[in-house]
Amino acid sequence: MAIIETLNLGQKHRRQYTLKDINLSVDAGDVFALIGPTGAGKTTLLRLLNLLDKPSEGSIIFDGINVTVSNSHYLDIRRRMSFVQQKPVVFDMSVFDNVACGLKWRHQQSETIKQKVGNTLKLVGLSDYANRNALTLSGGEAQRVAIARALATNPEVLLLDEPTANLDPNSITKIEEVLTHTIAEQKITVVMATHDMSQGQYLANKIGVMMDGKLLQTGSPDDIFNSPISREVAEFVGIENILDGEIIDKDGNLATIDVNGITVQAISDYAIGERVYILIRPEDITLTLAGDTTSARNTFHGRIIKATRIGPLFHIKANCGFPLLAVVTRKSAQEMGLTDGREIYASFKATAIHAIKK
Repeated sequence: MAIIETLNLGQKHRRQYTLKDINLSVDAGDVFALIGPTGAGKTTLLRLLNLLDKPSEGSIIFDGINVTVSNSHYLDIRRRMSFVQQKPVVFDMSVFDNVACGLKWRHQQSETIKQKVGNTLKLVGLSDYANRNALTLSGGEAQRVAIARALATNPEVLLLDEPTANLDPNSITKIEEVLTHTIAEQKITVVMATHDMSQGQYLANKIGVMMDGKLLQTGSPDDIFNSPISREVAEFVGIENILDGEIIDKDGNLATIDVNGITVQAISDYAIGERVYILIRPEDITLTLAGDTTSARNTFHGRIIKATRIGPLFHIKANCGFPLLAVVTRKSAQEMGLTDGREIYASFKATAIHAIKK
């Protein structure tokens, strides 16, 4: 059941839309990641969901209550949520007192506060920091304090705005571990904004892609990263092989697609004559030195334009009558002698192609 829904949600700033027609549904227990470039509208949407701002149009429904028309439930619903902003806010007091703020504002008993703060500090790995002044902490430690303060009130929904932005890799790892442990232990609903796509894949069971104030696609991480619905989404999630083609023949759902005068076979429901983009992930392309060593439907002779080592992998850019990027291990690249100018065969299965109608 959806705990948060938005219907045609929009927000204007100086007569310009910063959000437009946002239709979102988050079920209880979901970890929903909003991904998109800077300026896409992610923070604006989180502020609306947290009832910090009022939308210009549309509705927000929280647990069945339309909060855009019902002011009587405002405080109760806000207390069922916690919001951790991109830049952690800590006060000039001890870590313990920082985490206890929300509980004190709710007038809870001192013994209850002591127990809840202690449990939460343990959860985020800061038990030994309870008496430290929060202003002396590193950025990553301060962010964990902010997360602890948000969790101490036992919210039903946790909103996170770029929780690891501008942090070092070690701090990012620690915060991701805290979030993973918290999500598993407390079964909390999380809506988080991040520009880090790998973080969205790692933490979330649902993802929404935002660009220019619009929610372009929502779905599972597999849906988003393997079956994007538009070229915009495909480019954002890092699919580098995007080829322009036209379906020229069909045999059931096996389509023959003309790409720059070369035929490629793919699984597609589109009809003959449709103009399409075909998407192929680099990891789905196999490189060989002979053309008869694979059973894949698509095998093309080509030449390496550029072989670049990136960490433990080699990125191989090749011209096969159309440009292709493949990824191989360093060992494979060395054993095959994959260097600039080397002739190769690039192969991929028909099922490895995702076609998008233009």
